[in-house]
Amino acid sequence: MATESRPLVVLAGPINPDGKALLEREARVVVCDDETEAGLARVAAEAAGILFRLRPSCTESLMAACTKLRVVGRHGVGLDTVDIPAATRLGVAVVHAPGSNSQAVAEHALMLMLACVKRTRHIDTLTRKGDWGATRVVGNTELAGKTLGIVGVGNIGRRVAKFAGAIGMRVLAYDKYVPDDEVRRRGAEPVKSLEALLPQVEVLTCHTPLTSETTHMINPKTLALMKPGAIFVNTSRGPVQDERALFEALTRGHLGAAGLDVWEEEPTPLDNPLLNLENVVCSPHVAGVTREANRQMAVQVAGEMLRVLRGEKPEVLVNPEVWPRLGQR
Repeated sequence: MATESRPLVVLAGPINPDGKALLEREARVVVCDDETEAGLARVAAEAAGILFRLRPSCTESLMAACTKLRVVGRHGVGLDTVDIPAATRLGVAVVHAPGSNSQAVAEHALMLMLACVKRTRHIDTLTRKGDWGATRVVGNTELAGKTLGIVGVGNIGRRVAKFAGAIGMRVLAYDKYVPDDEVRRRGAEPVKSLEALLPQVEVLTCHTPLTSETTHMINPKTLALMKPGAIFVNTSRGPVQDERALFEALTRGHLGAAGLDVWEEEPTPLDNPLLNLENVVCSPHVAGVTREANRQMAVQVAGEMLRVLRGEKPEVLVNPEVWPRLGQR
C-alpha cells in the first residue's frame, strides 16, 4: 500500500514498539506528545484512528473535530475516559484490550495485600535506620487463614481468587453480573450483596469498572460494615472510594491498613492526607503497567484498530450498534 494512501493513526503518547510496528504495516503513524485535547485534535484532524492512553479523555468534541475518524482504541481495559454514546452517535468504533493487563493488576493487588499485613513500609523505614529490635515486634500478620472479599470476579478478580486460594485464604466474592456457579468456578464463594460481604472479610479488594453504580461504593456506610482492623485494597478506579471516608476510617483505627493504586483525582495532590498515613501503601496507578502488559495492550488494541480500518469487524467492539453504519464505509 502506498504511503500516501494509508490511513493516519495518531497515538496519544508512545506505546510498546511492537504495537507501533504492527500499526505501521498498514497505516501512517504519528505520536502526539501533547496531552491536551486541543493539541491532540490538531495532530489528529485527518486521522482515521486515535489510540488513547489515560490523557486526554476521548470526548465528543474531540471526536467531532476529527472528521475522518473511524476507530478509537483504548490502550488498556478501562473505558471510563471514553464517551462511548458520543462515539456511537458519530459512527466511530471503540475497541480496547480486555484481559491484556489482568495478570499484572492481580499480582499488584496481592503485593499491596502482603505489604499491608507485613507492614513493609514501616519495617523498611526502621531497617534503613538500623533499628533491628523494633522490627521484631511490629505485629505482622499472615494472609493464610484470613477471609478475602473480592468485588468483581472478571479477568482480574478471578486471578486474585486463585492467588488467595493458593496461600490459604478463604475467598468470597460479590459480582451481580456473574452467576453463582461461575463465581465458584472462578475460585470464590458467591455472596449476594456488598453489604453481606463486608462484615465477613479481613481483606477487601476491588476489581470493578467505574460506573454510576460503583462510584463511591466504598463510603462511610459501607466502611462501617467492615471488621475492625480490616484491610482495603483498590486497583480498579479511584472514584470507587470516598477518600475522605477512607481517611477517617484509617485514622480512627477502624481500618487497619489500605493499599491504593488508584485515586479520586490523578495525579493525587501532594497534600492528600492519605499520603501521610503510615498504614497506607501507595502507588501511582501503575498496577497494570509491566513490560509484558504494555506489549500485550499495544499489540492487542493495534490489531483491533487495523481490523476496523480494513473494513473487518473487530473481535472486541465496545459499541456493536455502530457497525452496520461503519462497515458500509
